[in-house]
Amino acid sequence: MSTASTVNSDKTIFHVIASIAFLWICYRLLVFLRFLRPKSEHSLRSIAILVLGDIGRSPRMMYHAESFAENGFMVYLIGYGGSKPIPALERLPKVELRYLPEPPAILRSLPFVLLAPFKIIHQVSSILRELLISVGEPPEYILVQNPPSIPTLAVVWLIGRIRGCKVIIDWHNLGYSILELKLPKTHIYVKIAKWFEVTFGRVAYAHIFVTEAMRNFLIQEWDLIGEKVILHDRPPKHFHRCSAQEIHDLFIRLQAPLSQYKSLPDFLPDSTPPFSTLLTDRKPLSDVSPTPTTAHVIDPISATAPTYENIQPPRLRPDRPALVVSSTSWTPDEDFGILLDALNQYEKRARELSEAADAKKLPKLLMVVTGKGPQREEYMKTINRLQADWHWVRCISLWLEAEDYPIFLGSADLGVSLHSSSSGRDLPMKVVDMFGCGLPVCALNFDCLPELVKDGRNGLIFNDSNELTQQLELLLASFPSSEPLNQLGLSLRQATRTSGVNHFSQNEEWCSWDENWNIHLKPIILRGIRV
Repeated sequence: MSTASTVNSDKTIFHVIASIAFLWICYRLLVFLRFLRPKSEHSLRSIAILVLGDIGRSPRMMYHAESFAENGFMVYLIGYGGSKPIPALERLPKVELRYLPEPPAILRSLPFVLLAPFKIIHQVSSILRELLISVGEPPEYILVQNPPSIPTLAVVWLIGRIRGCKVIIDWHNLGYSILELKLPKTHIYVKIAKWFEVTFGRVAYAHIFVTEAMRNFLIQEWDLIGEKVILHDRPPKHFHRCSAQEIHDLFIRLQAPLSQYKSLPDFLPDSTPPFSTLLTDRKPLSDVSPTPTTAHVIDPISATAPTYENIQPPRLRPDRPALVVSSTSWTPDEDFGILLDALNQYEKRARELSEAADAKKLPKLLMVVTGKGPQREEYMKTINRLQADWHWVRCISLWLEAEDYPIFLGSADLGVSLHSSSSGRDLPMKVVDMFGCGLPVCALNFDCLPELVKDGRNGLIFNDSNELTQQLELLLASFPSSEPLNQLGLSLRQATRTSGVNHFSQNEEWCSWDENWNIHLKPIILRGIRV
């Protein structure tokens, strides 16, 4: 067993032992608190949503918070800071963001054997303080995402018993299956992690599943107790295909982060902001030189483009590169090597076709990988080494704020998903986001992917880098006038426009998050009124 696997295994066993011991002590000491504060007879309906991670990087839980607030609930969204949450959460008066404190910096210098117990105690005590003390009136519901399973499932089980709250578990994936990426299924730590997940996750007021495959497996294998509902990921209603004006304004704002990549100026078409960007340009209405109504300078802080007289609205440039995007968390369940190999093959194929007389040409391809994660630095070093010799392909990494992310997806030409699922029973939300922005997708195949991606209708499914390369060539040949790519986009956008509550049926493939939530989850949540 490698050193890394041993360390990860040690982390798991410490988390399990420390969680169980600490929670048992807390339960025996704090159970009487349930009787200290009588419930108001006319209290506002409320829910605490627990995210043991960066709130801003947990879109599904943020969407839950928005939906509960719009249905009259007071929402306490509890988790860690880091990324900016979606704007709606800051506007809604019934949403309170409560950030958990990070462990003291001095603890990070301790050896892991000493750090793990302190980290668990700090984590559990922070959650208990929020849900037992800071949230004064006991919330009617506690919603928790899984994974992580340890220690969150046990913590919400404990608080539910102390305060009489109804626990809802949103099954994104299976925590023990992620551990199986590092250890054999028969390993004792995997067995302990699975026992923990089954013990504290089997019984709840309601279980929410991201796929039908997840629901069927857990009901059959774990005999779950409680309400059960499938809630497929869907994008919020403001996700859409972007206009040339929106694309132009976005890439004006992205000048600063794009300028850090020194290889882009020689690769991309010439641009002169604010008249043009790498994807758009603005031409004079006549031969008369444009007269600026403000100075020809963009504020470097706000990056707000000035307005000009005698200038046409932005248009998409015919000489633009194909913009391909992949959103990733840079984790082991996404094989980024497949994309690297496909880009390398695309580069060779584009060179060959550029020298052929009668062949359809391939465009330059700008691959943008969004997201943060542990393997980012390693892969970007490999990419930079490879693309030093590339002429037709560039690959860069960008982190986008919540308000810019859907606009970027709505500006792209094609999406790529490398998600393979540790359990084989969850679906990539990044594909949902792309579909919401009218963006066709090439997706890596796994067991339940057809619940989301319909091969040849809203995207294409590949099994290896060779198939991905073939799909890139098929969809991008003769770009920006590629008939296969345009047909996929048209089919996807038609499905999005025609879906909705009034048109929804069991066979309906698409709708917004709000519509989906109101159809499937709202009846369970609003079934009884607390008195």
